[in-house]
Amino acid sequence: MSNLPKIDSGQLHIWLAAVANKDSAAFRSLYETTSPKLFGFALRILNKRELAEEVLQESFVNIWNNAASYQSSLAAPMTWMTTIVRNRAFDLLRKLDHDVEIDADHFDMEVVNALESGDPTPIESLQLSEDAKALARCFSRLEGLHRQAMALAFYHDLSHSEVAEQMKLPMGTVKTWIRRGLDKLRTCLSKLETA
Repeated sequence: MSNLPKIDSGQLHIWLAAVANKDSAAFRSLYETTSPKLFGFALRILNKRELAEEVLQESFVNIWNNAASYQSSLAAPMTWMTTIVRNRAFDLLRKLDHDVEIDADHFDMEVVNALESGDPTPIESLQLSEDAKALARCFSRLEGLHRQAMALAFYHDLSHSEVAEQMKLPMGTVKTWIRRGLDKLRTCLSKLETA
């Protein structure tokens, strides 16, 4: 991945805004610029070239259809697209093998450790914004089950009832954990802003 050119986040913002208006030339530029890194990320999760290609294709369809929902205040463009690829890859793993168990805590810790490390890593190539780094740090400080409930709700777009079903917990517990987790994230982020 180190031989890939550095991606200009500002240009990605411009292209995503154009893609939101169904500009096919901007979409082509976005694809040509980001697909090598996104493919590498998918390949790292799936370990099979044909599966990574399938996920990449589905992810770009998703990007085309949902570019209007991208919010720059929540994540850098590459982070947003990487999350789409990650979710598609995990969905495909689950579809291929219903018994597969993805260790979200381990994966999240890899991301956090890479963000806090001074060494160049594949995650650094994703060009996470300062806000995303702060959010990842604060997210890692949540209790494991609270973090898992929030990840299922926000990264996997599951409803509270779906999260409760997946975690085999009462829905009230899940709602409380998510609400408390959001409060803790707000507090943590505000402390980082004032530091």
